[in-house]
Amino acid sequence: MSDRIESLAEQMTLEEKVSILSGEDFWSVPAIPRLGIGKLRVTDGPNGARGGGSLIGGVKSASFPVGIALGATWNVDLVKEIGAALADEVKSKQAHMLLAPTVNIHRSVTNGRNFECYSEDPILSGELAVAYITGLQGEGIAATIKHFVGNESEIERTTMSSEIDERALREIYLVPFEMAVKKAETWGVMSSYNRLNGTFTSEHEWLLTDVLRKDWNYQGIVMSDWFGSHSTAETVNAGLDLEMPGPPRDRGQKLVDAVKSGAVSEAILNQRVIAMLRLMQRVGSLDDHREFKEVANDRPEHRALIRRAGAEAAVLLKNNGALPLKGHGSIAVIGPNAKVAQIMGGGSAQLNAHYRISPWQGLVEALGEERLRYAPGCTNHRFEPLLRGAFTVEYFANETLAGEPVHIGAQDEAQAFWIGNVAEGKVDPLHFSARLTGSFTPDTSGEHRVGIYAAGFAKVFIDGQLVADDWTNWTKGRTFFEEGSDEVVGTMQMEAGRTYEVVIEFATKGFATLGLAAFAAGIGLPLGNAAIAEAVRIARNADTAIVFVGRNGEWDTEGSDLPSIDLPGRQNELVAAIAQANPNTIVVLQTGGPVEMPWIGSVVALLQAWYPGQEAGNAIADVLTGTVEPSGRLPQTFPTRWADNPAHSQDREVYPGHEGKVRYEEGIFVGYRHYDKHGMTPQFPFGFGLGYASFEIGDLTVDDAEFEAEGTVMVGVTVSNTSHRDGATVVQLYVSDDAASDPRPEKELKAFRKLTLRAGETRQITLTLDARAFAYYRTKAEHWLVEDGSFTLRVGLSSADLPLSAQVSRKTTLMLPV
Repeated sequence: MSDRIESLAEQMTLEEKVSILSGEDFWSVPAIPRLGIGKLRVTDGPNGARGGGSLIGGVKSASFPVGIALGATWNVDLVKEIGAALADEVKSKQAHMLLAPTVNIHRSVTNGRNFECYSEDPILSGELAVAYITGLQGEGIAATIKHFVGNESEIERTTMSSEIDERALREIYLVPFEMAVKKAETWGVMSSYNRLNGTFTSEHEWLLTDVLRKDWNYQGIVMSDWFGSHSTAETVNAGLDLEMPGPPRDRGQKLVDAVKSGAVSEAILNQRVIAMLRLMQRVGSLDDHREFKEVANDRPEHRALIRRAGAEAAVLLKNNGALPLKGHGSIAVIGPNAKVAQIMGGGSAQLNAHYRISPWQGLVEALGEERLRYAPGCTNHRFEPLLRGAFTVEYFANETLAGEPVHIGAQDEAQAFWIGNVAEGKVDPLHFSARLTGSFTPDTSGEHRVGIYAAGFAKVFIDGQLVADDWTNWTKGRTFFEEGSDEVVGTMQMEAGRTYEVVIEFATKGFATLGLAAFAAGIGLPLGNAAIAEAVRIARNADTAIVFVGRNGEWDTEGSDLPSIDLPGRQNELVAAIAQANPNTIVVLQTGGPVEMPWIGSVVALLQAWYPGQEAGNAIADVLTGTVEPSGRLPQTFPTRWADNPAHSQDREVYPGHEGKVRYEEGIFVGYRHYDKHGMTPQFPFGFGLGYASFEIGDLTVDDAEFEAEGTVMVGVTVSNTSHRDGATVVQLYVSDDAASDPRPEKELKAFRKLTLRAGETRQITLTLDARAFAYYRTKAEHWLVEDGSFTLRVGLSSADLPLSAQVSRKTTLMLPV
């Protein structure tokens, strides 16, 4: 502890100490002017730095590839570079701490937030988290790794208890956090919403104190997820330093009283205070007294980095010679994602991007518009298409739209996410009403669908007629972090070219967990058989057809899980029809995870492009045209069927949960470990990806001289680019315990290296395995154990392509501390 921190702690009153253990508002911890202590400000991540604005508004920010896309790069150097770039983004929002990275494990393929997390594998997740944190904190911005721990589903996440045995925790779910603490020395950890084995993680002493601080020697702070604190003395005593957001609900005067009564000791209180002061000193907020101002800094170097990272994330899953695209011939560009830039998932990771490049725009830039023809074919939206245009917003300081508005604003779309400061502080953010007035002019005549969903009460009037009512019989649904309703849809006949007045009325209502007010309204005209027929016609007359299908941030989102892994709407039907019409059909898939692919045998190429950030269309075009080598590798197994996934079960307690519990019955057998155990062949295996270049590996060497004494092994391998173009590949090393005393996976990823080689180049690399790479956790003994006997090392270019192997043996057991 520095002399300054010690001095400040000694000078602080009880009330001042308590004040910095909870937020002042949604995004900051209060200053203490008497002692010259400035505000600590935080901002959401992980694929950008949104700042203190709305999830869907606010100051513009750079949108980087989402977590699973970074996972697909398998490139720690690139992710470290992105972490450093994100530090610049955080600074432009005058914040000191980024709420990122997200490292929860891909247990279920239907988790709505998988897009935000790196992988199903703890080592890949951990290494990328270490790189991200190192880049970020190297520039003086604190990382906040989240969500600690067991938040692998969005269903009833604020109350559900994740029932996970300690071995699965230690070997799978805790590993990325452990690596971030021990290797990157993260400055922040965020507890999860859920309970862990019956106890909320925000007040889980075994988790926050025994594991995090005692076992791992953690020196940073632990903060709650937003509104994720449920007690006063229990959270403080368990190890939660910071309750967010503010104003405090469980601390403030309640904590002052708890200290005075002895429910919280002064010694424990001082530990929490010193941790906060240490963080403030690290990030410079102790002396930050600037007037708060966020800026939109659209940096050219960040544009280039996002484009490069987005292209490197793309995974080529199938290619029968159709890619890269040839320099001539007509191309049919088809699908609901062709002219829409799907750049990010939904929820707290959303931000107001500087711009969005669609695949159509990227292809036009790369190839010229004269070669391209377009047809949407079908839709893939979960909700009716968002209504955009100029809206006047009247705010009322009551919940009945009574009297004169206290503030009048403007916005360019029919959605809002009000949280914290609303109407320039002129209304109570939890008790107000608003009226939006705008217009809509349809392009086509017909019966239009008008949709509205809200965390609050809402109605949509068109030319004075009530069309969609989410007020009278409001029912809780799965929108807005489970605080909102499901979409209510009405219909109305509309004429093309006629302008209709649209009025949306909104009022707040009580909330369950998150204090927010929000709504979204849309108007759509369903696409029928004629749209698919038009797409087929265009495809039949083209040399090549590229179908852009997938999901969007309405589906891949915080707050709700996917209903299945089928492509939404009629997209499967569209792909099948286009493939039948044109034998040279390429599919580009944009999702936050796998989908079932009944058409996979009918298409000549498949590119998984994820949500690659604001440069999406350019990055995708770079790969399709061959400007960039497709070097992404799957960070998650793609099963043939949802039913093959380890979390899929007829027992609701296994998934999605039942009576407040979700039981991780599969234990350590998550992802590829599960498919190996049950002898299942997935659609595409973990670590898989094709390229335009070709590679061979050989000359496996093993130095196990220190294996008996220290448990370490050095593995060498030669990698050769056998093609006529430069390219990149990922060497993967898996370890198998040949005769384990307890059940262990068939193999486990323990090391990897991404490398770029020139055409014809050969390079020797070395991968290092420490003792933990061979160990498993013994719950009763509370230690890691490397058994005596033999282990097989397998090296290859995916979990299903491991041509090289060697054995190492030891004569004694080796016990390792936690």
